[in-house]
This record gives sequence, C-alpha cells and structure tokens, in this order.
Amino acid sequence: MKRFKLDVYRAFERVVAAVSAAILLIIAVSLVVGVVQLVATMAGMLANEALGKDYLDLISRVLTLFILIELSRSLAEYFRVKRLRLTFITDAAIVFVLREIMIQLFEHKLPSGQIYALSVLLLVMAALRLLFHWMHVQQSREGRQGEG
Repeated sequence: MKRFKLDVYRAFERVVAAVSAAILLIIAVSLVVGVVQLVATMAGMLANEALGKDYLDLISRVLTLFILIELSRSLAEYFRVKRLRLTFITDAAIVFVLREIMIQLFEHKLPSGQIYALSVLLLVMAALRLLFHWMHVQQSREGRQGEG
C-alpha cells in the first residue's frame, strides 16, 4: 500500500513539472509577441505625427511587459525551487500601480483623493518589498552560518 502512494506522488510531481514547463513556454512566447507588438507600435508612432495617444499606448505596453516579466519570474522561481518569492509578486504589483497612475495622470483622469490613496498603497507595497528583501538576506545569512 505504501508503494502505491509513493508512485502516485511521483506521477503527480511529473504532471506538475510538465504543466509548469508548458506554462513557462506559453509565457515566453507571449513575451516575444508582446515585444513584436511593441516594435509595431513604435513603427506606427514614427509614421504618425500625432504622438499623444500613440505615446500613451507605447508606455502602457512597456509597463505591461514589465508586469508580465515580473510575474513570469515569480512563476519560474516557484517551479524551480517549489517556493514562492513574494519580492517578484510585490515588484509586479508596484509596477502595475505605477502603470495605472502614469496612464491616468497622462489622461488627466486621476482625482486628488485617488492620488493620495494610490500613494499610500505604493508606500505600503514598497515597505513590504523592503521587508521581504531584508527577510531573504537574513535567511541567506543563517543558511551560510549553519554551513560553516
């Protein structure tokens, strides 16, 4: 009976590894497509004299790619070490909020109350990011001291 449980666990791990590889491949292809679309947007921007809306679209696409890259790094790290690194997720969240602030400010659609709220949110996320980094450094030091 015990052997059967171990085989099921091993099969599960193989399935998870295969699904993880497929997800990472899809994300990599999506990033390449995003970069190609970014280049196409830039080419359209150069051909057009009215830069306002095209510039906003370009900035939005660049920041969206940064968000996807950070989330991809988080997934890749999770699949590699079976542990979720909150720093990557926090980085993606910070970039996402900054993206929204920049787009809404550029379009003059951001009321002052929302600016304050998003500023506080960014402050909290930055503090969390620093805390996660500090915790990671502390864990690394403890691991090195335990080896020596």
